[in-house]
Amino acid sequence: MVTWAYAAILAWSVAVPAPAVSAAPVPSATPVTPLMLPMPRPEQVLAVPPELHILLQQQVIAAGGSGRSRLDRLTAFLSGGPPGLGIVYSADATLTVEQAFRLRKANCLTFTLLIVALARESGLQAYGQELDDVVTWGGGNDIAYRFNHVNAGITIGRSRLTVDLAAAQLPGHHPPSAISDRRLLALYYNNRAAELVAGAASAAAVPYVAMALQLAPRYANGWVNTGVVQLLQGDPLAAERDYLKALTLDPDNEAALLNLVALYRKTGDEARHAIFARRLEKVQVKDPYFHFLKAEDSEKRGDYAGAVQHLLRAIRLYDGDPRFYLGLAHAYRQLGKARHAQRAMTRARALDPQAQGDGSE
Repeated sequence: MVTWAYAAILAWSVAVPAPAVSAAPVPSATPVTPLMLPMPRPEQVLAVPPELHILLQQQVIAAGGSGRSRLDRLTAFLSGGPPGLGIVYSADATLTVEQAFRLRKANCLTFTLLIVALARESGLQAYGQELDDVVTWGGGNDIAYRFNHVNAGITIGRSRLTVDLAAAQLPGHHPPSAISDRRLLALYYNNRAAELVAGAASAAAVPYVAMALQLAPRYANGWVNTGVVQLLQGDPLAAERDYLKALTLDPDNEAALLNLVALYRKTGDEARHAIFARRLEKVQVKDPYFHFLKAEDSEKRGDYAGAVQHLLRAIRLYDGDPRFYLGLAHAYRQLGKARHAQRAMTRARALDPQAQGDGSE
C-alpha cells in the first residue's frame, strides 16, 4: 500500500527480491505497461479468467489432498516455471488477477490478490491482511512515498497461515490484521493512483482515489492520497480539506501532518504551520522509522556519530527491524568502533539470517 507526501523529506527505498522462477513472461506483440491499462470495475479486480481457472484445476485442484497440500501447490504454481505461471516481481505492477496472469508480473499487493482469488477457487478460506506498521520510503520529483505492506491469510482448520512475498525483508511490530475485500480493493485503487502520480499522470489518478474512498471511506491514508492528487491538480484548498479529514480519522497520521506542514509553509500560513509542525514533531519523535530516516540523512552528510544516536533511538522504540542494526553496524564501522559494529551485525543476523553488512573485518 502506498501513502505519499508532497514534501521535501529524505526518501529511501528497499528492494524486495522476486521469487525464484525459470519462466519468462508471456510474449506480447505490443508491450503493455501498467500505466497503459484501463481502470477496472471493482468486481473485475479479483475475477479469475476461464483460461486461468483451467490451469488452476489441472495444476492445483485436481490432485486433491489436504488444504495445506493445495496451498503448497498453489504457491508453486504461481512462482514456479512451466507448467507454473512463473510470476515475476515488479514494483509497479499493481494489476488485477487477469492482468497479472496475462503479463506474468506482480508486486506484493497483486501477489496477495492472486493468492486470495486462486485459493478461494481451490476451496480454501482466504483473505487479505494488512500490516500498517511496516514502513519503507521511496521518492523522487519532490514526492516521497511511504509504503506499508499487505499479504494473504489462509485459514485451514484451526491453523491461520500467512503467504507473503516479502516476509523476511519487511518485518513488522505486530501480526497482520485480516481485512475485508472492500478494504483490499481500496488498496488496489490507491496503489494504482500512486503509480499514475509517479508516472506524471496525476489527472488519470483522480478516478482511482475516488474509487478507493468509495470502497473505504474511513481509510485515512486514502484521504491523504486524494489530497495529494488535488494539490497536483492545482486545488490546495481541496487538498487541505482532505488532509484534515484524514486527521479526523487518524489524529496521528504522519503523512497527513507532513503534507499540511508543507502546504502551510508554501502558502505562508505561519500560524497553522507552527501548530501542525508541533503535532508532527510529537508523532515523529515516537516513530522509529523517522529516526531511521534521520540516521540515513546524517550518514549522507558524513555525520556517523549523529547516525548512531538516531539509530539507537529507533532501536529503543522498536528492537525488531534488522535494518536498524545494519545501519548501526555501518555507522560504527565508519567511526572505527569494530567491536560495536560486530555486536550490531550479530543482532541484525539474529533478526534476519540473510542480513549482509560491514560489521566485521
